[in-house]
Amino acid sequence: MREEAHQNAARTVALDRPAEGFHETFLLGNGAFGATVHGRPGTEEFDLNLDTVWSGGPGRGTGHTAPPGTLERLRQAIATGAHEEADALSRELQGPGWTESYQPLGRLRWAWGTSESPDAFGAYRRSLDLAAATARVDVGSESMSAFVSAPDGVLAARACGAGSGRLDFRSPHPGAHISRFSEDGVDWLVATGRAPSTALPNYVDDPDPVRYDPEPPAPDGTVAAGMGWAVVAAVTGPPGSRRLVASAASGFRGHRRRPSADLAALAAEATALVRNALEIDPDTLLQRHIDDYASYFDRARLDLAASGNPAATAAQRYFDFGRYLLISSSRPETQAANLQGIWNTDVRPGWSCNYTANINVEMNYWGAEAAALPELAEPLFDLARDLAETGAAAAAGVYGAAGATTHHNTDIWRFTEAVHGEPQWANWQFGLAWIAAHLGDRLDYAWSDEFAEKTALPVLRAVTAFVLDQLVEDAGGTLVASPSTSPEHRFLDGDATGCVTAGSTLDQELTAQVLDQYLRLDPEGDLATRARLARACLKLPGIDPDGRLMEWANPLQPSELDHRHLSHLYGVHPGTWITETAAPAEFEAAKRALAYRLEHGSGYTGWSQAWVLCLAARLRDPALAERSIGVLVNELSSPSLMDLHPHGGWPAGVVFQIDGNLGAVAGLAELLLQSHDGALSLLPTLPESWSAGTVSGLRARGDAAVDLAWAGGRLEHARIRCGTDLDLVIELEADLRFRVTDDDGGLVATASVEPAPSGRARWRWPASAGAAYTVQVGKAIADERNSEGKTSG
Repeated sequence: MREEAHQNAARTVALDRPAEGFHETFLLGNGAFGATVHGRPGTEEFDLNLDTVWSGGPGRGTGHTAPPGTLERLRQAIATGAHEEADALSRELQGPGWTESYQPLGRLRWAWGTSESPDAFGAYRRSLDLAAATARVDVGSESMSAFVSAPDGVLAARACGAGSGRLDFRSPHPGAHISRFSEDGVDWLVATGRAPSTALPNYVDDPDPVRYDPEPPAPDGTVAAGMGWAVVAAVTGPPGSRRLVASAASGFRGHRRRPSADLAALAAEATALVRNALEIDPDTLLQRHIDDYASYFDRARLDLAASGNPAATAAQRYFDFGRYLLISSSRPETQAANLQGIWNTDVRPGWSCNYTANINVEMNYWGAEAAALPELAEPLFDLARDLAETGAAAAAGVYGAAGATTHHNTDIWRFTEAVHGEPQWANWQFGLAWIAAHLGDRLDYAWSDEFAEKTALPVLRAVTAFVLDQLVEDAGGTLVASPSTSPEHRFLDGDATGCVTAGSTLDQELTAQVLDQYLRLDPEGDLATRARLARACLKLPGIDPDGRLMEWANPLQPSELDHRHLSHLYGVHPGTWITETAAPAEFEAAKRALAYRLEHGSGYTGWSQAWVLCLAARLRDPALAERSIGVLVNELSSPSLMDLHPHGGWPAGVVFQIDGNLGAVAGLAELLLQSHDGALSLLPTLPESWSAGTVSGLRARGDAAVDLAWAGGRLEHARIRCGTDLDLVIELEADLRFRVTDDDGGLVATASVEPAPSGRARWRWPASAGAAYTVQVGKAIADERNSEGKTSG
């Protein structure tokens, strides 16, 4: 009973007051349709979003051409160290436009109860059940619960309260039309409107930053920009047992097609969803939602109750919350999760609430494979496929290059150009290369011929062709990317500063990874020959005189010692080549580089701290991991656990950014299981507060699923289920004595493997597809050996 109570508490976010602003709300979603729950006594406020409602329209940001000779002059300036000239020339590569902005629909208000304050009718509580994806508000004897259903495409809520049941809707978009009517005992509200034809980023100073297209739709109902949207809500039932059902529709029809602004058709589309849901018994509707959600959430289970430590409980809840948010904001056939997932209340949201490709959109999916949620990354792969097409114009027009590219931002219309801004962030052209790296990760976890041929290879071919055309020979005869930046960070060269150079560590890392992944899929042909030759000559990251991994080539130094981006540590995480066994010098240099950055205050944003956690896991630093989790949960999260980015210009002083929540899933999982270095490393970085516990359902590269149990900070047993035939290698603490048995209880002979990280040992045996193996550790088997002495470590 105690463990069950712990699980219920650990899987619930419970608060004793309503939300004070968006960043304290509870978030509900089905991958496409999102709603916030403020927990207002008596009258709930649901802020509504649909993943396809954006400003703008297709065909923007894909046609800029750089002035002839600009790239050649830029590369010459870089080669001679003319930093000021290089930065000025890089601006000529920038286009005139910006990405568009993710848009809110508006706020739906429902008068479900009579209480107007938390104290009016007794105790107040609002809670979010992470295992069932439902939010609940209790005020005295009245209560309201809500969820957003994926099977039925609706927001559904039920209330035990004596409120009027009245619905109101307020949209931030001028000209929105709202109508009400009653039919067969059901009260209806229908709201329709148009998104802006353009909404400039919040950091762009413009006298007219948000514009709406006054032109009516064409005869086919479409518009060039400013799509239509509709929200439909219905309330039924008597006071004390009322029911709300709402849905939405957008005019988005694909990134290349003109969107619809046929508002009547969109209202009919949303109405049909609501009517269908109203025909379903409320309990059945709820159960359909829970069954669908649980089919994802229940795949992995972390239980740290046996640790008896509040810090462990908080970490467990944060792991579940991150998985909850990914399930709620990214599903097959939805758009990829943006900077805030699918939730936003601002017409000009922070950083346009778009896809920031220099870390954020990729971080959203770092944990998908390890946490057994691989299909939730499909929207990211859809984004990669689209950008491999739309990015061809930017590659050719700006760089005279083959293939495709994407700069640091993109949007639903698949914008790919460098925007007009500071070169340190605007001119980074390796965004598609980073996104494409996830395609290789998918194949590492579970090989699929179809995915390799139809999805990964076309994207990697386009990215490979582009990065090869970015390489030039440096003074030492090695190949470096030029131009090159390290995202959002300026460098120092003596007294001079600059942004644009050649061969930043991140760009070299991404180039190497892309070439390796492409050659694995397509080792023959002219492009493969070029890729192989370039890979052999590619310059690797350097180590400075103080033993730290460098961010740029000598003699360039960082201008901000506390910079939030940790781009030069990409090879540790999310890259995989810097490990203690494969690259010991770089591994030690990365440790020193991270320590140096943290000593000066890095990790002050939620997403940056999540990256620190992932690095701590890979560097096997449990103390740093423990500290990082504490900072994430206690300092960089709202009361409702939303990840926060401090922002002095924002009304609340912080901006929600979902990548910290989602990126932390990967870091927390890799404290327990890693598989990037040729072995399944069991409990490689166990935090001290996680002294005992179990985890089930984690996934490893090589198509393996792993369950673990430990006590006293030491492994007790593991169960490994294999999806393919392979030589299975496990890594344990060097002094552990263990035995391996198969499904039938038969002893499995193992052989030691070298090299292994310090304090660890590796053991191998041939594993069969569909088989499960149990690794048992304990006194009872400490002295067991097979006849060859190869059954235990």
